[in-house]
Amino acid sequence: MDQSYLPSVIKQFKYYKSLGDKTIAQLSFGDLQKEFAQDSNSIAIIVKHLVGNMLSRWTHFLTEDGEKEWRQRDDEFNDDFKSKDELLTNWNKGWDCLFKAIKPLSENQLEQVIYIRNQGHTVTEAINRQMMHYAYHIGQVVFIGKLIKGPHWASLSIAKGQSKGYNIDKFQQDKQRTHFTDDL
Repeated sequence: MDQSYLPSVIKQFKYYKSLGDKTIAQLSFGDLQKEFAQDSNSIAIIVKHLVGNMLSRWTHFLTEDGEKEWRQRDDEFNDDFKSKDELLTNWNKGWDCLFKAIKPLSENQLEQVIYIRNQGHTVTEAINRQMMHYAYHIGQVVFIGKLIKGPHWASLSIAKGQSKGYNIDKFQQDKQRTHFTDDL
């Protein structure tokens, strides 16, 4: 594996965090707690689950099983946040834990085996597993936010009907090697 994997995954995680940040910023605390159906999850519950997962997976990432004994996963599906500020503090705590674990990694550690519930994963596999898990849930967060805001939603990507103009702009630029998140 070349030297681009770790910088790329850090950018990808930052991108997914930014989608969550931008969604949460558009919503009130009441919006964040809205559940659309019985047994569905509000954004607040999804955030609580993501934070619990991040703290468990990334704390002592290389030396301890990713499913910590202290994690109370079932409790993650009970919304007990008292304010939007508390939710954001926890959201950032989870992401800080992730970045603290990933940023110091070196390419030669990528084949090291770590465990999640006693299942062996290379560091690369574990990173990919978590990135896809977070992308799945952040997609839910964005979708719920979009449902709540309706026509007042501020698009986080190319807005409907704007693809042609976006592509014209991109193809007027010189070809270059960049990460798609570099200009976000």
